[in-house]
Amino acid sequence: MTRVVVAEDEALIRLDLTETLMEEGYEVVGEAANGDEAIELVRKHAPDVAILDIKMPGTDGLTAARQIISERLSAVVILTAFSQRELIEQARDAGALAYVVKPFERNDLVPAIEMAIARFVDITLAEESASSETARADAAEAKLAERKLLDRAKGVLMDTHGLAEADAFRFLRSAAMNGRSSMGAAAEKIIAGELTP
Repeated sequence: MTRVVVAEDEALIRLDLTETLMEEGYEVVGEAANGDEAIELVRKHAPDVAILDIKMPGTDGLTAARQIISERLSAVVILTAFSQRELIEQARDAGALAYVVKPFERNDLVPAIEMAIARFVDITLAEESASSETARADAAEAKLAERKLLDRAKGVLMDTHGLAEADAFRFLRSAAMNGRSSMGAAAEKIIAGELTP
C-alpha cells in the first residue's frame, strides 16, 4: 500500500484529501498543517509520497519540498490553488515531481501521485547507479596507482639490488606479509630506501 503524508493548512481540504486518498487505496500515515510538521512527519514515517500545499503558514510547501527532496526522503506532489507558470516552475525547481491544482479532482490526484513516485524511483536509481559507477572508477584508479607503485618498487629492487623480476616480487610480497602491511606500503618503503633485501 502506498504511504502518504498530507500537508494542507485548511482543515476541510485536508480532511477531503485524506478521505479521497483512503478511498483510492492509499495509506495516509500523517497529516500536517504546515511545512515544518510535514518535514517532521516525512522523516518519522518515511512515506512514498508527500502531498504539500504550496501556501501554508510558517514553512511553506516549496521550502518543505526542497528539504524533503534534498534529503531524498520521499517523492513530492505540490497542491496549489494557483496554476500560474511561475509557481509551477518554482515547484519544479524545489524538486516537486508533480502538482495538482485545487479544487482537485480524484482523477487528477491519483495520476499525479503515481507519476511523482515513479519519477522519484527513477531519480533515486539513477543516482545510485552513478554513485556505484564513481565507486568502481575510483577503485580501478586506486588499483592502477598501486600497480604502478609495485612496478616502481620492483624496478628499484631489480636495478639497485640486481634481483630478477620474480625475486623482486617475492621480496615485495614477503616484506608486506612480515610487516603486516599492504604491498603498496611495502613498495613505498622500498622506493624510499627504507626497506632492502
